Order: sequence, then C-alpha cells, then structure tokens
Amino acid sequence: MNAGVPNTSDPSGTDEKKGILRARNWIERLVRMDTTSRNSNLGLIEEVRDHFVYVGLTPYLSYDKSRCKANLFATFPDFHGNTSGGFVLSGHTDVVPVDGQNWNSDPFNPVIRDGRLYGRGASDMKGFVGTVLNLIPEFCRARLLTPLHIALSYDEEVGCLGAPAMIEEFLERGIRPDGCIVGEPTEMIPVVAHKGINIFKCKVEGRSAHSSLTPYAVNAIEFAARMIVFIRDMACQFEATGPTDRFFDVPFTTASTGLIVGGNAVNTVPSTCEFCFEYRNLPAADAAAIFSKITAYAHEELLPEMRRVDEGADIVFERVAVAPSLQSDEEATITKRVRCIARSEQVKKVAYATEGGQFQAAGVPSIVCGPGSIEQAHKANEFVTLEQIVECESFLTALVRSMSEG
Repeated sequence: MNAGVPNTSDPSGTDEKKGILRARNWIERLVRMDTTSRNSNLGLIEEVRDHFVYVGLTPYLSYDKSRCKANLFATFPDFHGNTSGGFVLSGHTDVVPVDGQNWNSDPFNPVIRDGRLYGRGASDMKGFVGTVLNLIPEFCRARLLTPLHIALSYDEEVGCLGAPAMIEEFLERGIRPDGCIVGEPTEMIPVVAHKGINIFKCKVEGRSAHSSLTPYAVNAIEFAARMIVFIRDMACQFEATGPTDRFFDVPFTTASTGLIVGGNAVNTVPSTCEFCFEYRNLPAADAAAIFSKITAYAHEELLPEMRRVDEGADIVFERVAVAPSLQSDEEATITKRVRCIARSEQVKKVAYATEGGQFQAAGVPSIVCGPGSIEQAHKANEFVTLEQIVECESFLTALVRSMSEG
C-alpha cells in the first residue's frame, strides 16, 4: 500500500462512520504538518502528489522562486478523457503562525474533544482539504460527465501569492474550468462575494540632521505620519459616503496602517520611515483608483514640500500583496449548482479575501463554501466540528454525483 494512502480499515463501523474516520485521518495528517507560511509546504504537497499518482492521475506542481513551496493541480478527466471544463475544488495548504498564542494542546498534534477537531488549520482550511482527499476513491469511481479538478496552493495567508502561478499553469495547458469552489470556512453556507485585499509598503526618504537643525532636515517620520493620516481620512470617507453593501458584515471599504518603523534617536531627525498599510475594497469600489488617490497625495502634495529642502527626498510604494474582490455571477453554473446542493438562498458576503477573486479574474466563475467558521480561524484552539466535516462530505458527494452519469 502506498504511504500516501490513509489506513481506513474499520470493519466494525457503519459506512458513515468509516467515512468520518477516513476524513479525520486525512485532516489529522495534514494538521500534523507544520505548513506555517514561513515554512516549506513541500512535505504536504509531495505526499498528496504521491497519492494522486497512486490512483493513476498526473498532478502538476508549480513552484515559487525558491522552489521551497509548490502548488498542486490535479484533474479527474471525464469519461471521454477530456480535461477542460468542469469544476475546481480549491484550498490553500499554508497556515498562520501560533507564536504567542495560548493553546490548550499542541496545535500541530490534533485532538478531538466534544465533537471538535482541534489543531492549527483545522478550520482554515485543512478540514476542507482533508475531506476532499478522503473522497478521492469516490472521484475515481465516478463516471464524470465533466472533469473535476483539485487545486492546492501555497502562501494564501500572506497575500494569495501562490494561486496566480497555478492558474497561469493550467490555463497554458488548455484547461478552462467552468467554475471553482473555494473551501474557506463558511459553515457550509455559500458565500457569493468578498472584499479585495491590497497591502502596500511605503518608504519615506528624507534628510537626517541634529534635532536642533530641523529647518535643514526632512523628517521622514513626520511626512510618513501625514501619509498615514491621509489614509485614515480616506477610511473615514469610505464609511461616511460609501459605496456600501448591507450584506457585508462591514458594509463599506476599509483602510488601516498596521506596521511602522523609523528613527534611531530622539535628538536626530530621521531620514527614513517605512510603514505598511492595507485597504479592503468592496467589489463595487475600484481598488486601483484608491491606490492612485494615495500616490497622488504623496507626489502632488508631500514630495514638492520635501524636495524644497532636499531634492533627493522621495516616497516609494511597494506592492506586498493584492488579491481581487469576488462577486459571484448568480447566473453562473457553479453558483446555481452550489446553491442547489447546499439548499441555500441566503445572501452571504464577507470581509476576508480568498483566492476566489483570482480564479474569477482569470475567467473561472467562483463561489466560496467550506466547513468550519472563520471565527475560529487564526485563533488559539482553532477547531472544526465533526458535524461540519460530515456536512462538507455530503455536499461534495452530492456535487460529484451531479457531475456524473447514472
């Protein structure tokens, strides 16, 4: 037996219990692998790759520049052997750090208590990925009318960095999926929209001097502070004037500064200051226009003032991560199919970002639906309930049957 295949023997249990056990085995196996974004995810990806090879598929890996991380994309062809079209089940393999969190158990040694499986990534989103992997035998047996694709990515938690390379790779191979389900934790309620996330670093370069000679210096911290206040004022304007969407938990675009570094002594005018900021735009808000307004303020208002003292002064912006917003097409096949199987007409939209916006921007209609709650994600004692795993398995089984003959 291949090392990538979980032990599923449970002769004394019912079929349903066996299914739960298999999903639990896969989820626990994934949680035990510390795929915090700062680490490599190759151990996980290679184990999953070996399992796909074992069942007769040819998965494709796309690596980051260091080749320490990889995406995996695998296709179950339809019964005619076609690989284009069909639906994608998408999940990320990285998790957020546990540093400084007070866990009641080892976050990378999953445990079950009171019907909950605890561990880092249990909800976000190894619960979904493990449930998908558990169903591979059923996917293999199905006489698919359209292909089914599995997409596993790296570095979603640090800005959805891995998915674009994977999307580019399968498009180059001529695969054009008809839809994508991103299995982020939604309590198995379809999410039809989410905000975009836009993260930037701003470096302000001034001129240093002794603090007694401030008229001859360009204080980088002070000009950075003016940039930060401008971004804050924009955030207030978003809240006051919109656009708004009442179906979001935070119904307007937001913006904030999260990190700042500058200066080396209280009696020295600082020559440099760096800060990082983000804004999360509603689908109806133009993310590029927001950034243009920020850079225009820097270049038209602040830089002329700075350069009157020092022509070499500058304000430089660096894009850290950008993931587009998602607005599902209600007429898309994937949206209708997911709503039908989930038996949900509820309109749910969320402030967090997913890779769904990247799939949709590439022409793959997308929707978000997965087990667990986002309220548990990233926290100490993260968990997913076994009930949610069972519901997810039932949903995915129904999805594949709807794609199959007979």
